Amino acid sequence: MTNRYQLLALVLLLSFITGAATAEEKPLFELGVIGGGGYLPDYPAAGQNHFNGIALPFPIYRGTFLRADGQGLRGRLLHSSDFELDISLGGSLSADSDNNDARSGMPDLDNLAEFGPRLQWTVARAARWAKLDLELPLRAVFSTDFSSVEHQGFLFEPQLAYQHGNIFNSGAKLKLGLSAIIADEKLQDYFYEVKAPFATASRPAYDGQGGYLGSRLRLLVLRPFGKRLKLFAAADVNSHSGAASEDSPLFREELTFGAGLGLIWSFYQSDRMVDE
Repeated sequence: MTNRYQLLALVLLLSFITGAATAEEKPLFELGVIGGGGYLPDYPAAGQNHFNGIALPFPIYRGTFLRADGQGLRGRLLHSSDFELDISLGGSLSADSDNNDARSGMPDLDNLAEFGPRLQWTVARAARWAKLDLELPLRAVFSTDFSSVEHQGFLFEPQLAYQHGNIFNSGAKLKLGLSAIIADEKLQDYFYEVKAPFATASRPAYDGQGGYLGSRLRLLVLRPFGKRLKLFAAADVNSHSGAASEDSPLFREELTFGAGLGLIWSFYQSDRMVDE
């Protein structure tokens, strides 16, 4: 989703690498652990990056309709070789504002959860393993500190992505995606609003504006080592030039970068296999 919340996106790498360009058999159910870390922007157009890391249990269920995998818990409404429409659930992590100079003294940014429909269309195929996808997710965003839940608006992130399911016949998968992020005023306020009690001489009050949030170029590589262990790497370049809320005092950099590494270990796999 937004640059500020790339940590969970990095350790849940499979939310971006959706598999090989052709069908292959995989276990119906897997149970594993996924962990990783990276050097990431604190929020969209932040002037600071920080190192973060996390490890989580990672269940996978590849049912016909109900699926739990790197794309979250979702109900697949429509699926063919070129189209998929699903209802997906995703999440992201909180951040301490005191660790960011621009937000110092302001409320922390809580954990976020996203829920909404996603359409994926394979617009072109090249040879056996390569394809070009157009992804159109529209999601409602909610924040929580685990004592309450608050709706924080909506986002739309169309993405054009090139995927290759077997780089140099090594079994490694690659995804290169270019996306634009559109957020309504409520979500822009969550990142960029400065309310009067938190205004200072160097941080004047500001009300966020709905619209363009930024663009992202993302490279992801997943390399399997046997059937149970996978290594992944990710790198982002994020541009916020011309963003709707670029006049906010919390908007610090038009161009930001992020990178991360991690491992996925599947310690249990069902005997029953299904076509992915």
